[in-house]
Amino acid sequence: MLRCILTFAFPALLSAADWTQFRGSDLTGVDSKAKPPATFDATSIAWKAPLPGRGLSSPLIISGRVYLTAASGPQQEVLHIMCFRAADGKQLWDREFRATGRTMCHPKTCNAAPTPCSDGKNIYALYSSNDLICLDLDGNLQWLRGLTLDYPNASNSLGLASSPLIADGVLVVQIENDSDSFAAGIDPATGVNKWRLPGAKDANWTSPTIARDPDGKESASVVVTSRKGVIAVDLQTGKERWTLEGGTTIPSSTVSGNILAVPSNGMKVWEIQAGTTPPKMLWESPQVGAGTASPLIIGEHLFAVNNAGVLTCAITQSGDRKWKLRLDGTFSGSPVAAANTIYAVTEKGTLLAVDTKAPEGAISGKLDLGQTVLCTPSLSGNSIYLRSDKTLWKIGQ
Repeated sequence: MLRCILTFAFPALLSAADWTQFRGSDLTGVDSKAKPPATFDATSIAWKAPLPGRGLSSPLIISGRVYLTAASGPQQEVLHIMCFRAADGKQLWDREFRATGRTMCHPKTCNAAPTPCSDGKNIYALYSSNDLICLDLDGNLQWLRGLTLDYPNASNSLGLASSPLIADGVLVVQIENDSDSFAAGIDPATGVNKWRLPGAKDANWTSPTIARDPDGKESASVVVTSRKGVIAVDLQTGKERWTLEGGTTIPSSTVSGNILAVPSNGMKVWEIQAGTTPPKMLWESPQVGAGTASPLIIGEHLFAVNNAGVLTCAITQSGDRKWKLRLDGTFSGSPVAAANTIYAVTEKGTLLAVDTKAPEGAISGKLDLGQTVLCTPSLSGNSIYLRSDKTLWKIGQ
């Protein structure tokens, strides 16, 4: 089903302020050019807009528009891709589709758990039902693929949550579960597989990321994390380059420059080498743990939030702990950062700003949104965007 509210001509141009996939355009969760507020008050909410159904996905911000997914209906069978005007929150359109795969999920998650991604030309939205939908930025359908029709056993009763990514002309989806697990590189123009890599038969909710060759001689690698460990494959061909022992199933690995941080019984940090040489381990520590939230790397420091809501700051190269800060809450979404400020939102809906330059770290801002929030925030310009099941918010200017 398609339902059009309003549509406009829209140029496919990306800017530095765009946030185009899970944890930002470069997948690190850090935007050094964004300048959202570090303190909050009653005037901090620029606007809020109602949403039609459940969702854990993060908003995308592209050239003054906000794109978001949701799932509605008794069985979360109605799949939404929506577009809002970033300036005032006006909804421009809402496209609706019917799920072709299983919509069963754990009560804490939902069918619209994965964050969509964009190359500045199209939006690529993946759902727990394994429906993969491509729209242009005006909401016109380009193609739709029901991955469950191709791979009937690629699902589980708890739901899937891995977010797709797009880089160098390849769309990557990670469909890992306790049966027919795989990662696939897909042609974004047609929706057809370029390659498919079988995965470990195990429930897994991590998202893939990208690693670049330090020498620039090899094409980018897709880094896939599971309980079995970490595997890197050539982005263009899916050919294996290296593997590492020790992985995880919920928080995603983070690559920043030539540093790879893997939440695994604490944290393991590796230095990426040139070519097909496996990364070199820098350190591992059970004290620098990540619960559900993925780690952040900001220059010389690595930050991780554990299941107790404690934010740890460690030296990126050595693992030495610099400070710990209790954030007074539990977190499902991952933190993001602009310059020296980290933004994280508790499950109870309290948005926190953390000053990482304070000697022991310090909470500089708190804003109670009054609704359960399980998503990772997005940053663009002077603003923060985040969502609950019911509401999309813009915080800041």
